[in-house]
Amino acid sequence: MMRVLALGSALLTLSLPAYAGMYADDLSRCLVEKTTAADKNALVRWVIATTTLHPAVQSLANVSVAERTRANRETALLFERLLTESCIAQTRQAAKYEGAAALQTGFQTLGQVAMAELFANPDVAKGLGELDKLIDAKKLQQALQAD
Repeated sequence: MMRVLALGSALLTLSLPAYAGMYADDLSRCLVEKTTAADKNALVRWVIATTTLHPAVQSLANVSVAERTRANRETALLFERLLTESCIAQTRQAAKYEGAAALQTGFQTLGQVAMAELFANPDVAKGLGELDKLIDAKKLQQALQAD
């Protein structure tokens, strides 16, 4: 079981393009359909708690060991539930016929949906919009004009 959870968490964080076959699509659909808003929030918390370990962003967030441990535990339980209960048939088919790439695709899709929901929050969208105020639109427009 630990190998499956380690595989699931590793697959979620991979950024390489994955093959999207029929079974990967079925698994992706199941993973998204069988997660609640709370599940997706837990997944986003785990991604953020983990990525704040990187030196480039460590100073931006103070995630305690206890918070990171809780995020890891919640996500492990989520992966376990999805792979062994909620989407077991799709997981078996995807692994059998398309291998690890299908699992990677499924978790990439779930991660993308979870992050899209995060960015749809009005406060987050407002924060993202503040970047527009700092970009020189005229300079950007000139750079994009064809010669």
